[in-house]
Amino acid sequence: MAEVKVRDVEIEVEGVKLPGRLGVPERCKMLVMFAHGSGSSRLSPRNNYVADILRKSRLGTLLFDLLTEEEDADYERRFDIPLISKRFEQASKWVMKNKELKDLRLGYFGASTGSAAAMVAASKFGKRISAIVSRGGRPDLVLEVLDRVVSPTMLIVGGYDLDVLALNRRAYERLGCEKRLEVIEGATHLFEEPGALDKVAELATEWFLSHAK
Repeated sequence: MAEVKVRDVEIEVEGVKLPGRLGVPERCKMLVMFAHGSGSSRLSPRNNYVADILRKSRLGTLLFDLLTEEEDADYERRFDIPLISKRFEQASKWVMKNKELKDLRLGYFGASTGSAAAMVAASKFGKRISAIVSRGGRPDLVLEVLDRVVSPTMLIVGGYDLDVLALNRRAYERLGCEKRLEVIEGATHLFEEPGALDKVAELATEWFLSHAK
């Protein structure tokens, strides 16, 4: 399969312009929207690594900033879950109205606090969201919405990321949808160990493809 061209896009939500990077393969099976964690951005090397692998399996990817440069400079804004959740929800609506993208199945990939934003949005869009993957995420930050998430959800956590693993087990119990908890042995929070991020990408690809039918 030829390499997919990734291009810059601008997502306008309530007067704020959020820069993003969009890659849509031919015969795209699903568009996966990435919700990055606090202090990260559309340029996150880990998320882009996963996105590159997803596109090889005809999964489109959209990585975008949830905060403007000015907002991101305010440390507290990075952890403003209601704000980043609202932005992610609004960006999802932008995708759903976009001529090129509106007919594609939609999936969410959340990392760290971005997983909380993805869960909040998924709780509002119901079955419009085909699948969710969380990498080292914090869905526990929004426990109150998890019972309203109906999208098949996979939580991926590093085996050495003990605190986050405990929090994910708690969140997992609250989910009433099809769900799976994958623990990658020997991996820490950032999945920096050899092969760890490849395993994340492999699991995510499998999960999205299995729910793209």
